[in-house]
Amino acid sequence: MRHNKKFNHLGRKSAHRKAMLANMANSLIEHKRITTTVAKAKALRMYVEPLITKAKDDTTHSRRVVFSYLQNKDAVSELFRDVAAKVADRPGGYTRILKTGNRIGDNAEMCIIELVDYNEAMLAAKEEAAKPKSRRSRRGGAKKSDAPVAETKVAKTKEEAPKAAVVEETKVEEAPAAEAEVKAEEPKAEAESTEEAADEEEKKEE
Repeated sequence: MRHNKKFNHLGRKSAHRKAMLANMANSLIEHKRITTTVAKAKALRMYVEPLITKAKDDTTHSRRVVFSYLQNKDAVSELFRDVAAKVADRPGGYTRILKTGNRIGDNAEMCIIELVDYNEAMLAAKEEAAKPKSRRSRRGGAKKSDAPVAETKVAKTKEEAPKAAVVEETKVEEAPAAEAEVKAEEPKAEAESTEEAADEEEKKEE
């Protein structure tokens, strides 16, 4: 019985499986991301992450242990020189699996496995999200750029207000003057009418 035996043999003998995982680990260290099936990616994650942790301790013993798994001097040098320095502050979780759908031929579930600290697009997005955004209060008055415009408008209205008051005063002054002229003309008209009436009576008497 296989109770509590979760190791995925990937349908291969142990020698074939170890060679395949070593080859995939070398490719991942060299290219920083590879495309494979989800089953192989999960097996590779269990295989390569302990090696990356081992690479943080740059000693001859650590290099020999890692070389016994990878069997590639260039990959070991890349791992200890560049990758270990990049992930020095990360306490595990060095890889990320991104599923990309199913393969057309056999409908196998495919994915991309990559080293977390080498995805520049995601790192840039995180930096932008971490930047504090400037908060703008809704209670504030006019903007600084609009303030001078508003002040000039207020000044213009203040200048126009006295002018309007002066115009109204002149109109008020003109109105009594006109009434006085009308009243002055009324006695003249009455006097003329009385004179005409007197002339007519004289003519009748004659």
